[in-house]
Amino acid sequence: MKNRNSLSLAALTAAGLSLAGCASSKTAAPTAAASTPATTTPAPAPDPAGTGLNVANIDKSVNPCDDFFQYASGSWLKNNPIPAAEVRWGSFNELADKNNAVMRQILDESAANTSAAKGSNAQKVGDYYASAMDSMSIEKAGLKYLQPELARINGVKDLKGLQNEIVRAQKLQTGAFYNGYVGQDDKKSDEYAVNLFQGGLSLPDRDYYLKDDARSKGIRAAYTTYLTNTFKMLGENEATAAKNAATVIRLETRLAKASKSRVDLRDPNANYNKMTVAEASKQFPNLNLPNSLAQMKLSSAKTVIVGQPAFFKEVSTMLKQEPLGDLKTYMRWHLVSSLTSALPKAYGDESFRFSQVLSGAKKQQPRWKRMLRSTDGALGEAFGQVYVEKAFTPATKQKAQEMVANIKEAMGEHIQKLDWMSDATKAEAQKKLAAFTVKIGYPDKWKDYSALNISRESYLKNVLASREWGFNDNVSKFGKPIDRQEWGMTPPTVNAYYNPSMNEIVFPAGIMQPPFFDPNADDAVNYGGMGAVIGHEITHGFDDQGRQYDAQGNLRDWWTKEDAAKFEQRADMVGKQYSAFSPLDSVFVNGKLTMGENLADFGGLALAYSALEKQLAKQYASGARPKFDGFTPEQRFFLAWAQVWRTNARPEYLRQQVMTDPHSPAQYRTVGPLMNMPEFFEAFGCKEDAKMVRAQADRARIW
Repeated sequence: MKNRNSLSLAALTAAGLSLAGCASSKTAAPTAAASTPATTTPAPAPDPAGTGLNVANIDKSVNPCDDFFQYASGSWLKNNPIPAAEVRWGSFNELADKNNAVMRQILDESAANTSAAKGSNAQKVGDYYASAMDSMSIEKAGLKYLQPELARINGVKDLKGLQNEIVRAQKLQTGAFYNGYVGQDDKKSDEYAVNLFQGGLSLPDRDYYLKDDARSKGIRAAYTTYLTNTFKMLGENEATAAKNAATVIRLETRLAKASKSRVDLRDPNANYNKMTVAEASKQFPNLNLPNSLAQMKLSSAKTVIVGQPAFFKEVSTMLKQEPLGDLKTYMRWHLVSSLTSALPKAYGDESFRFSQVLSGAKKQQPRWKRMLRSTDGALGEAFGQVYVEKAFTPATKQKAQEMVANIKEAMGEHIQKLDWMSDATKAEAQKKLAAFTVKIGYPDKWKDYSALNISRESYLKNVLASREWGFNDNVSKFGKPIDRQEWGMTPPTVNAYYNPSMNEIVFPAGIMQPPFFDPNADDAVNYGGMGAVIGHEITHGFDDQGRQYDAQGNLRDWWTKEDAAKFEQRADMVGKQYSAFSPLDSVFVNGKLTMGENLADFGGLALAYSALEKQLAKQYASGARPKFDGFTPEQRFFLAWAQVWRTNARPEYLRQQVMTDPHSPAQYRTVGPLMNMPEFFEAFGCKEDAKMVRAQADRARIW
């Protein structure tokens, strides 16, 4: 389970990769994939012509100084409509498709191998994926394998029984009420702590329950239909099903009202409320924390860190105040809705019909894509070892390490040159930078799945077993030294992240491919792609959230008051710029929600550009820098950056993104930083009055 504050390059959503910024989540959900089987071929020798940039994507009818997003990728945008089963389509999806082809081949071969040694990773991966793809057995089983869990909820007779069932929901990660997990103590990063964090909602955000605009009402109506139809499939008559649907919405709305907004959740100090178990029991008496922790094998915990005390007070009140039958209905819903892919097809179809209203998808993704994602979520480090052998070379790792070293060096130089930061704060910043841990490709130590039992009997049983194993694996850390070798993403993931408590930047093998990194491309293209990604993650250590953690990963204020005020002034400028961006009529980006990602894009691009300039100065010390495809290295750098973010997105998806995603829509990730960069204006000869050029007084630059 990743640190809740971990910041990733792109948000991973149920609909696929959401091209946004760095997302924060504590529990990793199963993920999805795409494409057809493929075989790997040896990489060709580097091509001096620098083939990494696809000039066919460029729309030369657009002035680069007017709209660089359209200029760099306009032809691609016209020629690549969003596939029916996707909510957005871009370079992340294309690369994920390529990765999925490799993963699908691995999983198909694993599933076909019925003679793998019992208990081996090969047996578990093969049986998990085979059971997931066995639709006939899933239909035939009906609710057979779910009945023991439904019976447990049904058998609850009193508050004590309900408290026990809430612990069971935590173990099975159904999402009911709240999220409990073991993670680093934000203020004592060398210790694990028990954390409690708000949760319990089925809709993507609390505002979906609270807003009264037409779209929000439409989504709630569709959600009511989804709830009602699911309860009918579970055996209720029309009237009871409708009553149950109303109960779930009423209880979730009550939780939504007590929940903090996504912007408020970005304040790590406000979400750090450490108290003794005795004190927490007094504040939230109906959670029966001593008993709950004992059942979670955490009875030795003397303190807990409560993210949102007001939320937990409301949960405690609800458990006593609400009718027991209603609370059981809510828990039954969360159990069933978290398992739709492992139930008969009608359940998945109902879930998809609702997700269409939210995301605009026209067609459900093929089952193999969804089940590949589930297998990666459950056993990603087991088949990730095979993936790495097929898709990741030592040469790629070495090149990435060189780029990280160069960009870290650039960050050190940028810090030193800052005219707004005092020497005292600079010294702390340099200390933090020097302490960064860098992880590339795959873990040095793979997860041990020996305690997880997987068979071909039932996919549902496998899902429940892997969730419970994941929970037990997480809580088993309590009281042990921090595992600094652990990864929060699996090797095939097309993403990257920064974890403030570990003070580490992590780049899975999956992202180390075109358009991010291409061994055949010139440095300009690789620094505009992977270099900017590396710079992005480094900058997360110094964005509005990351800057609050020190070199050891502790939440500690290491800034002088004056420097902090100057930083905030500059960050606010960035926030205002993004809040003015509007991807759809009357829909605006939330500059506060996207602040960390936007700052990371600003910094990442500036650092990668500086590192590239150093490389070019060494490479072409004695002569002119050559043009490839008619573009200078500086122009290719910015084109590579823009082509990484090429994306077509459905309007429904964009509406959901601006409400829930800490990353800005792709076009603003592309142009937002560039509009503030004199280096970009110079590269493309942009005049002061060009649309891509902000007036000097309005330009923002922090790092």
